[in-house]
Amino acid sequence: MELVFPRQGSDLMIRIRFHGRGGQGAKTASRIVGTAAFIEGFTAQDSPIYGAERRGAPVAAFTRFARGPILERGLIANPDVVVVADETLLGDPVARVLEGVSGTTALFVNSPRSPQDLKREASLPGEVLTLDLTGLALTRLGKSGALSAPLGAVGARIVGLAVQSLRQAVEGELASLGLSEPLLAENVSLAVECFEGVPTVPVTPSPPTGETVAALWTPVYEPPTRGSARIASGANTLLRKTGDWRTYRPVLDVRKCNGCTLCFVYCPEAAIALNDKDRPVIDYDYCKGCGLCITECPTHALTAVRETEEKPA
Repeated sequence: MELVFPRQGSDLMIRIRFHGRGGQGAKTASRIVGTAAFIEGFTAQDSPIYGAERRGAPVAAFTRFARGPILERGLIANPDVVVVADETLLGDPVARVLEGVSGTTALFVNSPRSPQDLKREASLPGEVLTLDLTGLALTRLGKSGALSAPLGAVGARIVGLAVQSLRQAVEGELASLGLSEPLLAENVSLAVECFEGVPTVPVTPSPPTGETVAALWTPVYEPPTRGSARIASGANTLLRKTGDWRTYRPVLDVRKCNGCTLCFVYCPEAAIALNDKDRPVIDYDYCKGCGLCITECPTHALTAVRETEEKPA
């Protein structure tokens, strides 16, 4: 499908919102789509938003493109397309993935499940598309978090940008990050495969809203006269279950565990306790899935299991 705007100089635009976790590449994916649109002659704008940079924490990025000048800035409250890098974000109240999503929004979710199953189980509005980008990245690149090119490819495909523009955008954006030539070629090839793996859907450019967008994902700070920000509420660490950040979880095979307690010592979140036999017990409410315990386990008693494969006991 060729992307056609009503007239040259029109103020109509396409708005795409990316949701991911720190380290998955949502920020770079938004740049890839913006660059691809720019290559095709559009005015493009992309910007991310996140708090402290923590791997696994929810992040969002925004891409706008139009034939004429783009006068909007900041967050996209009412997206035409939403691209979700991690299925677990759908149930995360902090990520607010479905904020502003309507029946006309195209919603892509990185998931091995079918659109029908996901739409039914999660009560998702609009047009739902799925593809297992994580599985493809693992197969082609050996890394589950290498999703910048696949996510950008999906966004470009849904709105009808050309594959040639996508190739140029992926090459340009990833080369600027210092990727080697072989790895760059693999990413371009993976992007094309993902581009061809999802269909285009009807996405209608819309006019500027003319309204000020409230910050949906940013903290509230003190006035500038106070000189610094502060935490306004009491301690709430236990209330924020960071297990929602996890794409992979560590699973223990007790037959291989020798009770060395290295996983307990190395866990940066204190999400591993020891039972009366000095065997690890993992608190999945707070385990972020960083994988450090798996790396340090000398007997390989801990393995990584993808979240969508089974539920923790």
